[in-house]
Amino acid sequence: MSRRPNVLMILADDLGYSDLGSFGGEIDTPHLDRLAERGIRMDTFYVTPRCSPSRAALLTGRHPHAVGVGVLTDDDRPRGYRGSLVPEAPTLAEKLRELGYRTSLVGKWHLSSDTRTPNETWPTRRGFDDYYGILHGCSSYYNPPLVEGEDRLPDAASADPDYYITDDLTERALRTIADAEATDAPWFLYLAYTAPHWPLHARERDIAKYRERYTRGWDELRADRLSRQRDLGLQSSDHLADRDARVPAWSDTDHHEWEIERMATYAAQVEAMDRGIGRIIDTLEARGVLDDTLVVFSSDNGACAEKLPSSDVRWAFPPEICPRTTRDGRPVRVGDEPSIMPGPEEGYAGYGRSWAHLSNTPFRLYKRWVHEGGIASPLIACWPAGGVTNGTTVHSPAHVVDLMPTILAAAGADAEASAGISLLPLWRGDAEAAVSAGAGERDLFWEHVGNAAVRRGRWKLVREAGRPWELYDLAQDRSEQDDLVHEHPDLVGALEDAWTDWAREQGVISWDDLLADYRERGRERVIVSES
Repeated sequence: MSRRPNVLMILADDLGYSDLGSFGGEIDTPHLDRLAERGIRMDTFYVTPRCSPSRAALLTGRHPHAVGVGVLTDDDRPRGYRGSLVPEAPTLAEKLRELGYRTSLVGKWHLSSDTRTPNETWPTRRGFDDYYGILHGCSSYYNPPLVEGEDRLPDAASADPDYYITDDLTERALRTIADAEATDAPWFLYLAYTAPHWPLHARERDIAKYRERYTRGWDELRADRLSRQRDLGLQSSDHLADRDARVPAWSDTDHHEWEIERMATYAAQVEAMDRGIGRIIDTLEARGVLDDTLVVFSSDNGACAEKLPSSDVRWAFPPEICPRTTRDGRPVRVGDEPSIMPGPEEGYAGYGRSWAHLSNTPFRLYKRWVHEGGIASPLIACWPAGGVTNGTTVHSPAHVVDLMPTILAAAGADAEASAGISLLPLWRGDAEAAVSAGAGERDLFWEHVGNAAVRRGRWKLVREAGRPWELYDLAQDRSEQDDLVHEHPDLVGALEDAWTDWAREQGVISWDDLLADYRERGRERVIVSES
């Protein structure tokens, strides 16, 4: 190679494990599937169970608690987390810029507690040469609060009646690549789509093709996804988790038309993202730089079962996240109820627990939890010039903290302070080098709002906040159906001790203490209901 490889890191928002075609889904994702065929898939790749912590881990190679983002982006000091990346932890962008890369972020940031006044936590002060996107966790797809560099662009969307943020981010990514290719420097583009995070916003022409597809409902579609996962050789495909007790059978569900519209809109959001990725991949190929560009795709957490509050409490969302009116002055209606149809700008809703259960096939639970449904993510990587090719599936477990050292290794540098390891040996199929790099039976850890887990080899100890530990043999039961906690007390004790030591080292703050602090100060957190 004449220079260091380009790096394109693509992150989806709240995409479920099985939504992509290459992971068993029925949504049309031909461009990501093509990347998987040219590169590799990881079927046991883990992230954290929430947006901000995963982004913090991705960009620092460290666990989110240690870098200030243990929950979300509220500044809860002095007794809680700062809600922004600590300045002492170098970001991937900062490290790559030191190596001569041009660094760009297009899309969602969600790592600053102060999104109003430019400060040391904003992207352009954390290693990115240029930035275009939203600082918040989510927004309207038709009228988002865009920022360019450190300048707000309040009228950017209203100037175009056909504006849609997924397409806009793709266009900006293409411009960014063109600008970078005009220089002699290698480039790093972190493309953080907001899709398919709620609200359910998509164009009618994209929604229409999916309505018939979802008339069969989530029960049959979950079974279909599992069957395709088996055909694809995914390690997760042996068992299907029992239907969540809070998810009704499709035949017992009211408002079928509305439910179909919800999933059809979600699928349209995913396809719009895939279509944009296809344009980028085609452009790189046409420029002759695709083979020497490391492309990595992941989601930031599992599918989202959050229930949005009804319209009468929409003021819990700031206007930057949920506009009060559409661009032409109509009121925005918020809530997951049949009177609010998804798709157009005037609706603001999510797709709900039942469809999230489909998205996370074959796993239990969702975003926010550390059972497999909350932390298992599809991962695709492709870099033919670097030996990451051939359409293989990598079964070894890996964690989002591994992405920074992996990308730095591809650039010829080390990540000395990282909690992770380089995945390049695994991706290249070099088993001996992978073990030497630390990819053996290392412990992997999680904590989020009191939910906790540790994985060691085939074993996973996990608990929901306030509940006892559970133990699963993931080699036989990755869907976490058969709790073996009483059969292996010594193993449970050892894993619990390991988790406790890790939590102490990382500065994990007790969730009960955080909740008590919120109540004491009269500022209980508004966390979207999962019921």
